[in-house]
Amino acid sequence: MKILAIDTSNRPLSVAVLDDSTVLAAITVTVHQKHAEYLLPEIERLMGMAGLKPADLDRIVVAAGPGSYTGIRIAVTTAKTLATTLNIDLVAVSSLATLAANVPVEGALVAPLFDARNQNVFAGLYRIKDGQPTVVIADAHTNIAAFLEAVKEYAEPVWFLGDADHFTELINTTVSAATPRISPWLNLPQVATIGLLGQQMTPVKDVDRFVPNYLRLTQAEAEWRAKNPKEDVESYVEKI
Repeated sequence: MKILAIDTSNRPLSVAVLDDSTVLAAITVTVHQKHAEYLLPEIERLMGMAGLKPADLDRIVVAAGPGSYTGIRIAVTTAKTLATTLNIDLVAVSSLATLAANVPVEGALVAPLFDARNQNVFAGLYRIKDGQPTVVIADAHTNIAAFLEAVKEYAEPVWFLGDADHFTELINTTVSAATPRISPWLNLPQVATIGLLGQQMTPVKDVDRFVPNYLRLTQAEAEWRAKNPKEDVESYVEKI
């Protein structure tokens, strides 16, 4: 199975091309956030390096959030367009789960975090089973202190990844169990892992109606709801 994996849900832009479990080409760029400008050229370049044409692809795998609104939309829109145009499978993977998969320690508890500002985070808790991240606490947009209190209840070492360095002091004072030290590269999505995770997952049934996993309202939506509490919120905006 030939797979194109895409992740622009946060600061890095990551693309990989795989043939089954073999990584043919991969790139992760963290020095800019011009994802809309660079994504398609990078896809074209990596496909050329892999010696593949778009028609050779069997599946598109995309990190579908949570994370940056703009970044998620860029990746998901590109993935949907390619899947529809090529008439191939589209698979969506949690952006947090892809980070959790960076820890190859059987039985480990892993807490990937993305800083959502104002002491809020996008976070989830995963257990590594047979090399795969399985959900313990579902992905959520939540207050960091509340999330850490929930994690503390498990009373065992937890691997904190992503933007965890932003909350080091709070983590150390809240979670009494030892938190293993990690290499900095574990804080970045490994796009080949996204492809490998998506290889085993069920494709999206309706590509046209698929929407990213934002986990929170945009500022415009939140303001509109505050001003129009009696209106039908479902009709306010169609997410694409």
